[in-house]
Amino acid sequence: MSFAGTVIQWQRERGRHGLPWQGSRDPYRVWLSEIMLQQTQVATVIPYYVRFLSRFPTLKSLAEASQEEVMPYWAGLGYYARARNLHRCAKVVLDDWHGLFPENANDIASLPGIGPSTANAIAAFCYNARQPILDGNVKRVFCRYYAIEGDTQKKAVENRLWDVAWQHLEGATDNIDMAAYTQGLMDLGATVCTRGKPACGVCPLADECVARIEGRQAQLPTARLRKSVPQRQVCVLILEHEDRILMYRRADKGIWGGLLTLPEFADRQACSSYVQHSLGESVTAMPLAAFEHVFTHFRLHIEPMLVHAKAMPALMPAAGDSTDHTSRWQWVELGALAESALPAPLKTLLTGYFDAETGVASDTPRLF
Repeated sequence: MSFAGTVIQWQRERGRHGLPWQGSRDPYRVWLSEIMLQQTQVATVIPYYVRFLSRFPTLKSLAEASQEEVMPYWAGLGYYARARNLHRCAKVVLDDWHGLFPENANDIASLPGIGPSTANAIAAFCYNARQPILDGNVKRVFCRYYAIEGDTQKKAVENRLWDVAWQHLEGATDNIDMAAYTQGLMDLGATVCTRGKPACGVCPLADECVARIEGRQAQLPTARLRKSVPQRQVCVLILEHEDRILMYRRADKGIWGGLLTLPEFADRQACSSYVQHSLGESVTAMPLAAFEHVFTHFRLHIEPMLVHAKAMPALMPAAGDSTDHTSRWQWVELGALAESALPAPLKTLLTGYFDAETGVASDTPRLF
């Protein structure tokens, strides 16, 4: 049996079934799942996917929504450029493609936020196109099967992987169920040919896998050289007034682009100075427990400060924002925090401190 045939048979018998995006040839649903699954595990994606579709059931509904309406349904999923590109892509498809996803993989790849592997996956799942995929899980399968060495992020290694991915499709003379084949490769990488402890005993490709034959599963794919993770620090102010929190909507760039965040300061001293300047010398900001949040390229140390203000404070300028900063500030009701477009660590901080139903802190008295 061919490589593709083996993968298809295994997927039908042993692969993952019943995921909410499986069995659909609707490009909108497939595209949404593929974007959400980038660098994010299936278990994490499922509730986001279901919730997102309940609010935006069609591409048209997504395209016609504002970005402010979209971001709360992505908040907490991370890699927020995906959400901004998703929204932009929906508008492009609606305006330039009459609301219908193109069928050609190259045309799909020309859309905002869609790379070659994602475009090929959409074409394979929706149109049965013979297009190979090459996400992280599939790279691992091919690296072990062919004993391909080197950093998979390097162009030469990635080109080699694309070559073998194409060979399995171009060399097959029989009809290929591309949905089953594509899903099968994903499933093998995610559930069998895993990074830490591959289950070679149940792998359908084990007999011809060079890494298994040579006992090199732990050495392949070649580990990337780890760089030291930079440390950053920020002090955030939880400024509450009449059961509302002062928030700032970031510009559409950066890690938290387009999301609501708390006022930020270099350190607690700078935060305290602002509080006294805005609310009076008698007001004291109370420090809360600091915590860390790890991003892909750095580790962020967050120090929260809390103030319950009776008087309406003056709005503060946003760091680095030379435009009309006041338009970006808004007061968010405490009861609406759980549904707001907040970064995951800030949402956890705020919803953990304030009771979502009563809108007040459960175990800390008001300061003044």
